[in-house]
Amino acid sequence: MVIDFLPGEESGCYIRNAGGAPANVAIAVARNGLQSGFLGKVGDDDFGRFLVSVLEENGVENVCKTMTSEAVTTMAFVTLHEGGERTFTFARKPGADMLLSPDEISPAIIDRYTVVHAGSCSLSRSPAAEATIRALELGHDRGKLVSFDVNYRNLLWDNDQAAAVAAVKRILGYVDLLKISEEEVALFGGEAAIPQLMRDNGITLVMETLGADGARCFLADEVIEVEGRKATAVDATGAGDAFWGGFLSCLIDQGITGVTDLTSRKIRLAMEYGNVAGWVCVQSKGAISSLPTKAQIQQHLNTRNS
Repeated sequence: MVIDFLPGEESGCYIRNAGGAPANVAIAVARNGLQSGFLGKVGDDDFGRFLVSVLEENGVENVCKTMTSEAVTTMAFVTLHEGGERTFTFARKPGADMLLSPDEISPAIIDRYTVVHAGSCSLSRSPAAEATIRALELGHDRGKLVSFDVNYRNLLWDNDQAAAVAAVKRILGYVDLLKISEEEVALFGGEAAIPQLMRDNGITLVMETLGADGARCFLADEVIEVEGRKATAVDATGAGDAFWGGFLSCLIDQGITGVTDLTSRKIRLAMEYGNVAGWVCVQSKGAISSLPTKAQIQQHLNTRNS
């Protein structure tokens, strides 16, 4: 979990926000009325305490109670561009998020949840990389739905795409549901390579997010597409996390606890639900503050379907 500093109204002014993709997903799930927990490391500082308070205020269990004094809470400075797109600069030398250790991941923690979700940023440095691998492995071995977001950030990998791709490929054998952006697909050989990637690693579902154009899902020999919704985008930060949190929540609400429960119909419903969540999110500034509730998503779904 990190501090996102977003541009304020005055030049050179930044506003503090809680962020980090897995935390965004955890909060998105909680706002859909489901049990949610976050397992990560923050610094024993004012920023770390702020992040813990944000989790608690949003009904997310802070699973790792121990703050670290060995590094400050990781910070990300966000630059917004036309159309709501953004770039990131990180203060992480080291950052507290890198210091989660494997011995803080236990089977008892994993057993409390239906889905285990992680992203590639935590694979970029030790010991968080080993902790992430342990969580994914435990989730896989204990029959959980294992979800993974490629979420490539070049600065966290020192601009070494090959290292990032290699690290992600090493964990794909544990993954059931893979989220990947349209830009990230190119890192793995393009869309044409996705079916083989799935077969080689036993991945059940690959979700390619297409920004304003919606999403495309690869499921065995089937491709499911959902169109995007027109929006005046203010800030795309967290939109993919809103989509994925909504998607996972809708799957769970439909009674899905394992890959054998997945059907084309249930996946399409979850994609449409997540699509609305992402659409709501991009229309205001900030990731967590823009994550919609279940009632908000259903209201917009009902409006479109009426």
